[in-house]
Amino acid sequence: MALISIAILVVLGLTATAILLPKLIGILLGLVFRGVGWIIWQRTRSRHGYVIARARSEEEELRATQRKASTASLSRNGAEDEDWEKVESSGPGRIQNVNSSENNGSPSGESGRDADDWDGIIGFFHPFCNAGGGGERVLWEAVRATQTRWPKAICAIYTGDHEVNKATMLERVEHRFNIHLHAPNVVLLYLTTRKYVLSSSYPYMTLLGQSLGSLVVAYDAFTLLVPDVFVDTMGYAFTLALCKWLFPTVPVGAYVHYPTISTDMLASLDDKSGVQGINSGAGKGWKGKLKRRYWQLFAKLYGWVGRQVDVVMCNSSWTAAHIRTLWGAINKSSSSSGDGSPSSPAVVFPPTAVTELQSSIAVDAESEKTRQPVILYIAQFRPEKNHPLVLRSLRDFCKNEPATQPTLADHLHAYPDETHIYNLRLLAHELRIRDQTTFLCDASWPAVLSHLSTASVGVNAMWNEHFGICVVEYQAAGLICVTHDSGGPREDIVVDLGDGATGFRAETEEQFAASFEAALALPEAEKVAMRQRARRSAQRFTEEEFSRKWLEQVQKLVRMSKV
Repeated sequence: MALISIAILVVLGLTATAILLPKLIGILLGLVFRGVGWIIWQRTRSRHGYVIARARSEEEELRATQRKASTASLSRNGAEDEDWEKVESSGPGRIQNVNSSENNGSPSGESGRDADDWDGIIGFFHPFCNAGGGGERVLWEAVRATQTRWPKAICAIYTGDHEVNKATMLERVEHRFNIHLHAPNVVLLYLTTRKYVLSSSYPYMTLLGQSLGSLVVAYDAFTLLVPDVFVDTMGYAFTLALCKWLFPTVPVGAYVHYPTISTDMLASLDDKSGVQGINSGAGKGWKGKLKRRYWQLFAKLYGWVGRQVDVVMCNSSWTAAHIRTLWGAINKSSSSSGDGSPSSPAVVFPPTAVTELQSSIAVDAESEKTRQPVILYIAQFRPEKNHPLVLRSLRDFCKNEPATQPTLADHLHAYPDETHIYNLRLLAHELRIRDQTTFLCDASWPAVLSHLSTASVGVNAMWNEHFGICVVEYQAAGLICVTHDSGGPREDIVVDLGDGATGFRAETEEQFAASFEAALALPEAEKVAMRQRARRSAQRFTEEEFSRKWLEQVQKLVRMSKV
């Protein structure tokens, strides 16, 4: 009996150890992280105050400059402008708050004064903020919306673009995106560790390497400044979890452009068609089994990290569905209500220059006469954009329509892959469409506008494109879209809203070629009708819609920071 009792006690002891030890380790690690966070906060507290004081000083200097300019202008213009004082200027140094207590539509019922009074620091983690792509448009539009809602708040951007100062950066933002920001309340904090998130640094296990590398960069960011609210706008979810571990009282938010890993990526390992991304069919053999297991384990880690985030926004229904699956609470049913939690992320479509395009480009029977048989592809020259699929489908199509002029444009891509571009030109030569194909590298916005106004068809061939800003630009400009039948274009953009088709979807090169032919063969009246339907559809993706939905979610983080 004694031996049995001892055995029972040993089993109970081992069971208790197995249950309690992980919890104890978790508690100890939590205390360690909080201790490190407290040290970082103590060291950077004075910088927090300095950043605020510097912003207020720049604000006063700007106002003084504006007052002098106004006085000088009044002296020149004479008494005819004696009523000028009755009009409050909203010039380049001033942001009007469009979300007053009458019209802000705030779900919380906060008054405009309460919203305006928040004067904390929102940290935006975006190490490549000078890249000039769609993700950067989201960042700067988010900064503009934040400044409009909370004029006293300071937007601190963590960036690795050391070659650009604030004045040059804001000038580029205005030139590239037509977004004007209030300079005193924008602060650039320069990271020295950005190299740790470059994919080129990790030839193997790239996903894990970049994710762990982002922790190094995030630590670098926090040693520069601990913000009152921390938002990642590039997709580095691990940085948000680190912020929560170090500073539990700092609210964190994520704007997810693309899940780091998805169930579609896992499924692509077994794809036999070869069209599901660059890892299509890579699940064969022992290397394929290792890759599958590695991705499965990483997906679990990614899901655990994502559940630490307070507010989650996704750029499309496709992205939200994957995040809901990966980040949703374990053993709980995921909701699709879109309340901004990890289990139910809010869909906030990225801002697109819809208003500018619609005001610049006419779509009617008269403008149809100026459209040329040009097929336009606006995309960064990267492997996942699948330019070879477009070129091969154009080879098939151009056999019957030799007059068609395909144009492949890369719009202000800051880091072009010259080798990849060379290989695409070589492929066009091998397919015997070199003379009909135009490559535009680092195309300016005026050049893109020119092509959008004269082209007839817009194409996007990326498998599982997370959203597809270029597709929305096609629609707003009146092009007939031919997109890959997957991801954001299928779920949100090239959809029938009840009054007819807004474009074509395809998967294979044969289907793309057939869609090009069908689009260009439409009767003129139907072409105009489809262009106009697509243009109406694009109204769902304006800057105003993005700002409204962005503020609905960020307002939750601001409330948390107040508490």
